[in-house]
Amino acid sequence: MGISCKDKRAVLMTREDYDRYDLLLGADRYNIRDMNRICGGDPEDKIRLVLDFTDHPRDISDPWYTGDFDRTADDLVRGCSGLLKYLKREHLI
Repeated sequence: MGISCKDKRAVLMTREDYDRYDLLLGADRYNIRDMNRICGGDPEDKIRLVLDFTDHPRDISDPWYTGDFDRTADDLVRGCSGLLKYLKREHLI
C-alpha cells in the first residue's frame, strides 16, 4: 500500500493513556480485554474495536493465524475509513 514503516514503533499502553486520549482502538477482543485490564475498566467508553466503526463490527483478521496480510490490510482500511466518517459525522474533526 506504499505506507512506510520508517520511524514507527510500538509502545506499551499505560493507565495514563486512558486520561491522555479520547479514543483507544484495539484490533480484537483480546486487545480490548487487555486494554480494559490496564486501564482498570472503561467508564467513558473510549476503548473500541477498530471495526466498530464499520457496518460489520468484528475482530480484525490476524495474519499470524491466517497468513493473509491483504485481508488484514483491507480490514484496517475499512476500520480507519469508518472511523474517519464517524469523526466527521460527530463533528470531532
